Amino acid sequence: MPLDNVRNIVLVLSGKGGVGKSSITAQLALSLSLAGHSVGILDVDLTGPSIPRLFGLETAKVTQAPGGWLPVLVHPSHVLQPVPSVGSDAEQNGRRSLVAEGVMVQAPMVESDGTINTEPVPEKKPIGSLHIMSLGFLLPSRSSAVVWRGPKKTAMVRQFLTDVLWPPNLDYLLIDTPPGTSDEHISLAETLLQVTPSFPLAFRENGNSTAKAQPHLAGAVIVTTPQAVATSDVRKELNFCSTVGINILGVIENMSGYVCECCGVSTNLFGKGGGQVMSQDFGVRFLGNVPIDRQWGMLVEEGIRPMYGAVVKDSAEVGNESDDEEDEVLDGAVEEEANTVDEGLLVDKYRNCSLSTIFENITRDIVASVEAKA
Repeated sequence: MPLDNVRNIVLVLSGKGGVGKSSITAQLALSLSLAGHSVGILDVDLTGPSIPRLFGLETAKVTQAPGGWLPVLVHPSHVLQPVPSVGSDAEQNGRRSLVAEGVMVQAPMVESDGTINTEPVPEKKPIGSLHIMSLGFLLPSRSSAVVWRGPKKTAMVRQFLTDVLWPPNLDYLLIDTPPGTSDEHISLAETLLQVTPSFPLAFRENGNSTAKAQPHLAGAVIVTTPQAVATSDVRKELNFCSTVGINILGVIENMSGYVCECCGVSTNLFGKGGGQVMSQDFGVRFLGNVPIDRQWGMLVEEGIRPMYGAVVKDSAEVGNESDDEEDEVLDGAVEEEANTVDEGLLVDKYRNCSLSTIFENITRDIVASVEAKA
């Protein structure tokens, strides 16, 4: 079956709606890809598929192939240039780079005082491919409603698991789920537990040392927000995983504070620490806090490369200010107009987002936990 091409399957779950599961799934996928892993996302939030919009692929269509559907390609495996500096010119830094045999190297520069600057430039970064599959690709438009009863939802989930032709040797398949513990979750659990072993390799019956790779249900990442009204529902999802026998890789506390882009002051809009307390109560790993970052929203909605230390103004706001407002200067901030969109890949622009460092640590812990069972 198509899942035979998948090495590790990770569910992204939450018993509460609106906690940012799709956003977390997208950033986990981008971070895993940046770490060199090939990644797929299966969006089984049938009534509210958000993954196509987050990746700017709402107009993409699924290709039918012999044996099933081909997922939509976000980007292939390739090599990224070093992270660009936003809002600055390389010449102002007194540096220049050369490409020698496909690798970025630093060319010595003579500074104003006569000294030679030989500071190295980061080498190019190889990344893994990223594919996605969602019901959103099969709907006539973004506003089309999915009015299905439980049996049809169950059939659709099972079809996604059996009829999507993921590329060979896919390292991680992330499954973005709807809130709750209802039809989609039960169908997922039943189907995955039937077709995937709880360990990475399944040996042949003769007991020899030759092993055939099998899809491995690595476990679930649980997403919550800090406030008690969210954690009280998410606890039900933890109990659901325990009931059906799904391993819990850890808990992520999303929307854990907001850091002002101008002054750097952090404000806990929804409180803080609820996810960590919940993980301690259940004896599972706490993977980390993820704050609100407006730049991430602008990246996925408008394609603007994240830029900090600047007040980015929408084009609609330009020209509507009074003279007094134009004279105001914010300390430590540079005012710029968001009238241009970087045409680079989403995964490339994501490296400039402050959240990329947080998810680099989170995915490192997830990968270590999965590989520890190998």
